[in-house]
Amino acid sequence: MKLLVLILNDEAFLEEILEAYVEAGISRATILDSEGMGRFLTYEVPLFADFKDFMKGNKPYNKTILSLIEDEAVLDQLVPLIEKTVGSLEQPGTGIMFTVPVDWVHGISKICVPD
Repeated sequence: MKLLVLILNDEAFLEEILEAYVEAGISRATILDSEGMGRFLTYEVPLFADFKDFMKGNKPYNKTILSLIEDEAVLDQLVPLIEKTVGSLEQPGTGIMFTVPVDWVHGISKICVPD
């Protein structure tokens, strides 16, 4: 089992991204409001206030989507659907997606946890 993390830079795409998750077979996810370090430093730390011009065009807030996946094959379906919506994740300003191994889970239905 893996934890799938998607940091979506443009929250306007959230609904389409969640539709892509469902299409790829992911029916559960947690969505968090998040913000990038650059935005925080630029707008919250006076020392970095001069970077405001550099940050123009960047979205101030992100959405971070967390989901447990049992089968990495779901990524073969999901990644193209996401990139069809936001563009290549290799391009700056689109987002980042990664997985982290999960070796223990407690608190979700047995249906979601492999035997």
